[in-house]
Amino acid sequence: MLHPDEITILLTQRTDHLKDHPGQIGFPGGHVEPGDAGPLQTALREVEEEIGLGPEAIEVAGYLPPYAVVTGFAITPVVGFVVPPAKLELDAFEVAATFEVPLAFFLDEASLVRSSRTVRGIEVPLFEYQYGHHRIWGATAHMLHKFITLLNRNNNI
Repeated sequence: MLHPDEITILLTQRTDHLKDHPGQIGFPGGHVEPGDAGPLQTALREVEEEIGLGPEAIEVAGYLPPYAVVTGFAITPVVGFVVPPAKLELDAFEVAATFEVPLAFFLDEASLVRSSRTVRGIEVPLFEYQYGHHRIWGATAHMLHKFITLLNRNNNI
């Protein structure tokens, strides 16, 4: 979100009863539905359904590279900016809470915890961030790491 004094990353915490990734931290998003014209329309529809922000509240900046998750999901990350004040209306079935993390937190290399694990005989990198009591890991941390890497490369941060 574009605040006057800082940029933050808006994240959601999924409700604990969901079948896929219960309780985890992530971005608004979800499955492509019939009628979606592509990843952008899917992303905008999901943001509106999950946190109540309509397309008019989001300035789309572009896409991150597609990301395949070991659970079988293929994600096309869409990057957008929200200018406050933004009134969020959470879908209580899917979203337990939202919170913002300053972009500066992710830009600080000390915030990143790197590790790896072996999946089906292949070693894959793992990224994790601990922001307060929020554990940001898995696909969300991977996408954040990719975003920060691209920012650093393109802006010499």
